[in-house]
Amino acid sequence: MASEKAAKAENAAASVAAKAAGKVAPLQSPFPLATLRHSVSHLMASAVEALFPGAQFGFGPAIEHGFYYDFELPEPLEERALERIENEMRRIAKKAGAMVCSEYTREEAAARLEKRGQKYKLEAVQSIPAGEKITFYAHAGWEDLCEGPHIDRFDRPFFFKLQRVAGAYWRGDEKNPMLQRVYGTAFWTKEDLAQHLAWLEEVERCDHRHLGTELDLFSHHQEAGGGFIFWHPKLGAVRREMEKFWWDLHQARGYMPVYTPHVARETLFAVSGHLENYGDLMYAPMAIDELPYRVKPMNCPGHILIYQNRGRSYRELPLRWAELGTVYRYERSGVLHGMLRVRGFTQDDSHIFCTPEQLPGEIAGVLELVRTLLSTYGFEFTAYLATRPKEKSIGTEEVWERAIAALKEGAAKAGIPLELDEGGGAFYGPKIDFKMKDALGREWQTSTVQCDFNLPERFELSFTDKDGAKKRPIMVHRAIYGSLERFTGVLIEHYGGKFPFWLAPTQVALIPIREAHGEYCRELAARLGAEGLRVTCMDDAAHMNKKIKEAAHDKVPFLLIAGEREVAERKVTVRQRDLEQQESVPFEEFLERARQLARTRSLVL
Repeated sequence: MASEKAAKAENAAASVAAKAAGKVAPLQSPFPLATLRHSVSHLMASAVEALFPGAQFGFGPAIEHGFYYDFELPEPLEERALERIENEMRRIAKKAGAMVCSEYTREEAAARLEKRGQKYKLEAVQSIPAGEKITFYAHAGWEDLCEGPHIDRFDRPFFFKLQRVAGAYWRGDEKNPMLQRVYGTAFWTKEDLAQHLAWLEEVERCDHRHLGTELDLFSHHQEAGGGFIFWHPKLGAVRREMEKFWWDLHQARGYMPVYTPHVARETLFAVSGHLENYGDLMYAPMAIDELPYRVKPMNCPGHILIYQNRGRSYRELPLRWAELGTVYRYERSGVLHGMLRVRGFTQDDSHIFCTPEQLPGEIAGVLELVRTLLSTYGFEFTAYLATRPKEKSIGTEEVWERAIAALKEGAAKAGIPLELDEGGGAFYGPKIDFKMKDALGREWQTSTVQCDFNLPERFELSFTDKDGAKKRPIMVHRAIYGSLERFTGVLIEHYGGKFPFWLAPTQVALIPIREAHGEYCRELAARLGAEGLRVTCMDDAAHMNKKIKEAAHDKVPFLLIAGEREVAERKVTVRQRDLEQQESVPFEEFLERARQLARTRSLVL
C-alpha cells in the first residue's frame, strides 16, 4: 500500500512537471488494467449522457476482458452509434483532468440522484447497507455513484474500443426492465489493444454457435423453449465417441453403470437439501397422483436410493457407480449461451460410497482419472480447492474440516497442486474444481470432485463394518466432463471445429475422379467402415473439385482421391486437412495409419 501511494505521488509530481513543460507525462502504473477499464466505463457513460440527454444509468463494472455499462435511453442504440460515443469520449478525456472522489451520507446521495432523476442509481443507494460509506466519482463536471477504485485522471495515455450493444435486464432479473448494455475494452498501449482485438476476431471465428450452424452440429428450437440442445447426426457421432471413451476409462477403474429416473417426488429433494438450497434453480412442481413431483436437478439422490435398497457391508465398499444422467435446471433466459449455459444437460455423474480409510485413495483415483481424460483432449488445467460457502450450506464445521483434509490428502497422493477458492464449495461439502485452458488461452470450469459427509447423514446411510457395528459411508460426488453439452461446446471452440481424427464426425471422405472409379471408392469405404471408422463415399455426379471443397468445408481430416492409377495400383491419393501437398500411398498403408490414429486418440494427424 505504501509503495502504491509513493508511486501515485511520483506520478503526480511528474504530471505537474510535464504540464509546466507543455506536455503530458506518459504515466501508466500503478493502476491495474481493471481500474483503467472501470474508469473508462465512467468516461463512456458521461459521453452517452452528453449525446443522449435523459439517459438512465445502471451499473458499469470492469469485467475479464474489458467493461460494460447498462443504460436506459430515449431511443434504441445501434452499433453505428458506437463511433460517435468513442469520439465524444476522446473529447471529454482531453478536458477531464482529475477524477475526484466525494463521500456522502445516504440522504445526501439520494438527494443528488433524485435531482438528476436517476431512478436505477437511487434504487442502488437504498440497497447499500446502513453505515457503509457512499462515494461518487466525478470528472469534467459529470459524476456517478460508485465505490471505485479509479485512475487518478484521464490526461494520461490509454486506448479503448467500444465493441457491441446487447440487452440486459436490470439487476439480471427478467421481471425488471430491459436495459441497453454497451461493451468495450481498454488498454494502456495501442499495441496491447490491437493484439486483443485480433484475439477477439479469432474467438469469434471459433465461436461454437457460429460453427454449430456452419458445420450442421446442433440447434435450438423456440418450439421446445430456450436452453435445450438438439444434437444433429454429426455432433451425435462426436458425443458417441466421447461417451465410449468415458465408459472405457470408468470400467477399467471398477465403476458400474446405473440409471435413474428423470422425475421424483418433491420430498426426495427436501431430504437431500436441494429444495432448500437449490430451489431457485429447480423447475416448478408438477402434480402426479395429487402429490408434487420435480424433474431432477441432480443425479445424487437417485444413486442414494439405490444404495438404500438393501443393507451394505464393508466388504462391498468402495462402491463406484456412474451414470450419464440428464438433469434440468432453471437458468434465466438472459444467461443462456449456446451449449455453454443450458437448461437441460447430461452430467457424467458418478458417486463413490466408501469408508473413511478409503477416502483419500478414492479421491486420488478420481483426480488421476480427471488428469487422464483432460490431457487426452489436449487441455492443460489448474485445480482449485473450494471451501464452505458463506451462505446456504449444511453440516457442522468439524465435518467440513474433515472433508477438506481428505481432499488435500487425495490431491497430494495424486501429485496435483491445489489453489484456494475460498467459499466456492457446494452446499453439502467442499470440492476440487478443475479449470482447463483452451487453445485461445481461456479458462473453463468443467471437472469437479466433491467430498460429502452430509448427505449420508441426512439419508441415514449405513454399512456394517467388520466389527458388526453400523457406520456411515462417505460419498464422493464427481463429474469429469461436467456436462456433455458444455464440454462439447468448449471442444468445438478449442479445436475451431477441426476435431482430431478419433473424434471427427466424418473421419475419411472418398472421392472418385470419375464415375468409373466409384466402385473402387465404395469398396474402400466398406473396408474403412468395417474397422469402425466414420466414412463417406462422395460418389454422386458432382464435379470432383466441388466435392473436395465440400469435404474441406466440413473439416474432414482425410480426403482419399482415386482415379485410374489408384485403382490399378490399389492406392489412394491422400489429402490431409490444412495441408496443400498430397501423397499417393497404398490403401493398406493408409488403413493402418487410420487405425493407429483412432486407437491412440492422437491429437495430431
